[in-house]
Amino acid sequence: MILVSEPNVKALGSILLAHGSGAPMDTPFMDRAAQALNAAGLRVFRYEFAYMASRRETGKRPPPSRFEKLQEELARLWESWEAEGPRYLGGKSLGSRVSVSMASRLGAAGAIALGYPFHPPGKPESVRMAPFENLTCPVLILQGTRDPFGTPEEVAAYPLPEQVKIHWIQGGTHDLSVRKTDPEPFAQVRDQVSTWLACSSGSA
Repeated sequence: MILVSEPNVKALGSILLAHGSGAPMDTPFMDRAAQALNAAGLRVFRYEFAYMASRRETGKRPPPSRFEKLQEELARLWESWEAEGPRYLGGKSLGSRVSVSMASRLGAAGAIALGYPFHPPGKPESVRMAPFENLTCPVLILQGTRDPFGTPEEVAAYPLPEQVKIHWIQGGTHDLSVRKTDPEPFAQVRDQVSTWLACSSGSA
């Protein structure tokens, strides 16, 4: 099953958007993310990995599949995906990690990460940098400043490629939840994606 939502402005491309490790594609977070990406000009195609689809069908909770299997699933979906304009990959947490790792391999126009899991919480020594190796397309990461999967101080020390742009959402956690005094996070997602799309397409 794929959930499709259309932009309410001129379409600038389409994005395959993956969920995080523990929740499906139709959570309030994913709803708000899709709305923000639509407002930035992207057609959004939300999908679920097989293990998550199995949870929906059976009510059981199998763990996420091996990372390599998730990559293979995304590759198959990409090959059969028909969409107009530039095609992007994106996702939340685990979904963003898979998307970034496959974006260059599949020839995507770019990738968008909504909370990238740079390391497991409490294990800053286990840095997940492999998806950024051999990167040839632009990547936008929208990361909360209170994200236990990667703080500004930690990420500043990582050797990220020049194609990677990070926008820090003040007060944001891993699901971009903020405090009452912090700026609204998904308006930032909309604005940052709009600017990034213009720059990555060479129109800005």
